[in-house]
Amino acid sequence: LAFVLARYKFVAKMLVGKKSALEIGCADAFGTRLVRQEVPEVTATDFDPLFIENAQSSSDSSWPIEFAVHDMVSGPFPVKHEAAYALDVIEHIPPTDEGKFLKNISDSIFPNGVVIIGCPSIHSQAYASLPSKEGHVNCKDGPGLRSLMAEHFENVFVFSMNDEVVHTGFTPMAHYLLAIGVGRKSL
Repeated sequence: LAFVLARYKFVAKMLVGKKSALEIGCADAFGTRLVRQEVPEVTATDFDPLFIENAQSSSDSSWPIEFAVHDMVSGPFPVKHEAAYALDVIEHIPPTDEGKFLKNISDSIFPNGVVIIGCPSIHSQAYASLPSKEGHVNCKDGPGLRSLMAEHFENVFVFSMNDEVVHTGFTPMAHYLLAIGVGRKSL
């Protein structure tokens, strides 16, 4: 739980000053409130209507969050935001769809927007449980995540994460990776 919340705190602090953010793959939206504390308008999406229903039923009016069912592989979100983020999502997207997924995220933000993608490192999968490995069809290494993001963003910054500590260290030793893409490329 601490590690997941640390990822959301990283996103929240990176997005300070942004007026709107789009979360892709919110699941129960438990960590979304951390982002909402720093970003006034947060829209949390998931492709599964049951996740959205559950998230709405447990939301807190003190931290209003918009919820929407949306499949980012199918197309961009209809309303543009200043930022978007997807934590623990891309590893579930088949490699054949990752380009479409990132392009649709890019098309969901304003041209000078920010996108943050977080995923388990491919190197961490040696220690993952069998059920986790079965669902993780697209984990990345640092250079691979940077390369994918660089197809869609002018500037890409990759961070390593071990436990709750985010750092700029050697990505093959990271358990988790976070990439920030800034400035949409015109494709």
